[in-house]
Amino acid sequence: MTKTLLTRRALVAAAASLAGAAFAQANSPAALAQALAGTPATRLPPVSGKRQVIIDTDPGQDDAIALLMAMAATDRLDIKALTVSVGNLPLAVTEKNARIVRDWANRPEIPVYAGYPRPLVREPIFADDVHGKTGMEGPALHEPRGPLMPTHAVQYLVETLRAAAPRSITLVGLGPLTNFAAALNSAPDIKPAIAEIVVMDGSWGVGGNITPAATFNVYADPEAASIVFRSGVPVTAMSHDAARRVLLTPERIVPFRAMGNNAGKVVADIFDSMVAYGVRRRGVAAGPIYDPCVIAYLLAPELFKGAKVSVDVETKGEFTTGATVVDFRGYNRRAPNALWISEADTEGFYALLRAQIARLP
Repeated sequence: MTKTLLTRRALVAAAASLAGAAFAQANSPAALAQALAGTPATRLPPVSGKRQVIIDTDPGQDDAIALLMAMAATDRLDIKALTVSVGNLPLAVTEKNARIVRDWANRPEIPVYAGYPRPLVREPIFADDVHGKTGMEGPALHEPRGPLMPTHAVQYLVETLRAAAPRSITLVGLGPLTNFAAALNSAPDIKPAIAEIVVMDGSWGVGGNITPAATFNVYADPEAASIVFRSGVPVTAMSHDAARRVLLTPERIVPFRAMGNNAGKVVADIFDSMVAYGVRRRGVAAGPIYDPCVIAYLLAPELFKGAKVSVDVETKGEFTTGATVVDFRGYNRRAPNALWISEADTEGFYALLRAQIARLP
């Protein structure tokens, strides 16, 4: 009993010492709050040059807008391929939608590869209640003009990365990370070729969008997300903490419809559908924009703030499966494994999105 009491007293004393140090070093209430909060988010530096990217996607309304944004950035992004995952809708729908978006952008040279039709170990879940039965509710859809490549997406990833120079290709995950995780599991030797894995995954301060604890992309395949975050490859996570700052409102749709090009009309039609969902679901004509934030990061990281932290994915919780556990205070004593993006410049984001969509047919 004495030993237990001493241990507790030692813990209390240590906590008091840490708190006292924070008070002593803080020159203001804001500085004290930051000292207690842990690793601060800082403005990310701009980048130059052109990235080689492979985009994994599950279109999805916001995926479609993100893909259009990326395909417009021919001066900044060399898109090697789109790999498609099950996610917002079944794979037969998402791969078709990816090819439709390719047509809208007039980028027929970008190959599209279909991947796994289900998560690694779980049954698939879908978000057709959000995105509609077609996955891209809003604009008129057509039969895609270009074919689907015959090679499986994971085989394409492995073969391409094995042949690539070190740290030369950025993997971009807009949906569940099943394809990326399967490639990393089956061929760990591909890791040196990956410069960064940028994902639309997780939340910490704002809760989930599919359960109170989890965001859709992680919840749909938490085992895959865990594999990616623990892979040892640099991961950048565009969190819902940041994306929910980039609120869509009816006023922000007007410039897209006024552009006069087909892509502007498509984006406006999708946005109208998203705002209508916000009215039905939440009673407000507003809602967050998720996947396009990932492309904005690739083009203009200075629009965001983030911190290098340790991130884990919960795979066994009764109520918290799919939650991202972000360690801002160094409790787990592990080196950071992710750049966690938590803040966004809303006006800067929409200016960038308008500029990119205006470049398309």
